[in-house]
Amino acid sequence: MRNLIKIFSILSLFGFYNIEAQQVVKKDTLSGTELVMTMDSKINAALEGIEGKCAKVAPTNSSKDFSNNDSGISTGITTKPPKIFVPSRELTNAEICKKNPRILGFKIQITTVKSNEEANEVKSYFRKRFPNLKVETDASLRPNYKILAGSYFTKQSAASDLSRIREYFKSAVAVQYRIFCAEAK
Repeated sequence: MRNLIKIFSILSLFGFYNIEAQQVVKKDTLSGTELVMTMDSKINAALEGIEGKCAKVAPTNSSKDFSNNDSGISTGITTKPPKIFVPSRELTNAEICKKNPRILGFKIQITTVKSNEEANEVKSYFRKRFPNLKVETDASLRPNYKILAGSYFTKQSAASDLSRIREYFKSAVAVQYRIFCAEAK
């Protein structure tokens, strides 16, 4: 008898809870690729309502936001998408640095050593030979230590210093590294 009551309650629950699933095809806003989803039609309608609100721009106090009706009263909602400013020229290093103080650039990896004491010896030897280049230790590979010098925007800008450094350190190589934009050449 208990099993019969359980079965009846489960069947009645399925009868009252009716899901109206449908396949919905959406387009990606950036790449335009199609995405097929299966969802309830009510959820799809709610999502479309939210997407419609997101496409509208908040009003400002300029005359552009007034609707074209005869009364001249602002509706408060403009359906034009916001304009994205794309410069017609390549940004200068100063403009890039203003927006991003740390960027992905290049450093010259002088060598890799096995202890902090060796790293300090290599750094002092390097500073005697190249006093105008900043040298630092990267301990992210512990127990090994990387000795890095300089900060460069591109591999080509590091090439002249790299050729001079290779006279003393044959294994020196330019590696991609996060740099402070203001220090880079």
